[in-house]
Amino acid sequence: MSRRVRKPLAKKSVRDAGKRAGPKRASDKRGSDKPAFDKRDGERGPVRSTAGKFPPRRPAPEFSRSAKPFREARPEPVRDEKPAPPPLPTKVQTVVVTADENNMRVDRFLEHRFPGLSFSHIQRIVRKGELRINGKRADSKDRLEEGQSVRIPPLKLDAPKAGGELSEAATKTLDELRKMILFEDADVMVLNKPAGLAVQGGSGMTKHVDQMLEAMRDAKGQKPRLVHRLDRETSGCLLIAKTRFAATALTGSFRHRSARKIYWALVAGVPKPKQGRISTYLAKDESEEDSIMRVAAHGDEGAAHAVTYYAVVEASAQKLAWVSLKPVTGRTHQLRAHMAHIDHAIVGDPKYFNKENWDLPGGMQKRLHLLARRIVIPHPRGGFIDVTAPLPPHMLQSWNLLGLEADRFDPIENAPEE
Repeated sequence: MSRRVRKPLAKKSVRDAGKRAGPKRASDKRGSDKPAFDKRDGERGPVRSTAGKFPPRRPAPEFSRSAKPFREARPEPVRDEKPAPPPLPTKVQTVVVTADENNMRVDRFLEHRFPGLSFSHIQRIVRKGELRINGKRADSKDRLEEGQSVRIPPLKLDAPKAGGELSEAATKTLDELRKMILFEDADVMVLNKPAGLAVQGGSGMTKHVDQMLEAMRDAKGQKPRLVHRLDRETSGCLLIAKTRFAATALTGSFRHRSARKIYWALVAGVPKPKQGRISTYLAKDESEEDSIMRVAAHGDEGAAHAVTYYAVVEASAQKLAWVSLKPVTGRTHQLRAHMAHIDHAIVGDPKYFNKENWDLPGGMQKRLHLLARRIVIPHPRGGFIDVTAPLPPHMLQSWNLLGLEADRFDPIENAPEE
């Protein structure tokens, strides 16, 4: 199911938006002052909060349940009139970061300078320490500053395949991708990523979405680009940009938090209050075997602020609850770490499910019960992309076993946007 709405939103301040929803304030014992958000059942219990107030930001798009689906003709494909990209360096070279490249991530910098360079190749040269900034080893997520010197090793770009000459394996991959598509036009594609399929490559990873997108390279050698990520075991809406123009616009929407995402999860126990806000700092703990996000203190090395709204949609015998989640920030494993933090870990989570002597109800699969249910984001050419993903097979099986009604009203849609 997908909807794209052309009608632009009226410009309203955050204060005006609050008046329209008319929420009352509720404070918990720790002094949190946030609005309860379920207009339907009128619950105004205390909300969970472990950090201070959130700074104001620009208004965000509404989730409209009554919006009419977009039925106009698809926009014309982008005609890229830019000159051909520079050849890849065949020997070591040093380049200087320009003003336009200031604050750009290292991996985005390489993609910008050398279009078509594969993600795996970028990760390989970074991992080996062949790419250096001002003489120091760089990480792909490091941010560049104007005037810095970047040492670039010899690069290799696979020659693009001519149209109609896909191999049998590439044709099979293309068919797999086509079956995942929930929405597509000339600029954007939304995939229904299945659980178990990684978005990007890693150690020993032979198949992932970024590699599969190679089968969609056009005649100019350009392939669709990832603009956000999902965990390997999380299923649901994955946004893909088909053009550079769309990639820039969509990445900006995520950076400015104009994108709205809703997740569904099955958790152990029933959170109280049934609606709330989780606010913590998260930092990564890494070991040789694994990495995990932990709740950290403000000021800890690598700690980043993370905010999530949650709402219980339906409970099952007080042992399990269907919870809808709206992340405000986009930290690694944020939803999984936050639900474990409030002692309601997501069912089937191998990293964060920490309840002792807890048995999975009979007939349910021991897999992560987390779905990227819905995404709403401004379309690069106007209007909004609004796409919903269905429950994956293992979650649908659990919903049926527990008698949960997937078409129930989702109260998270009334949650604040900050």
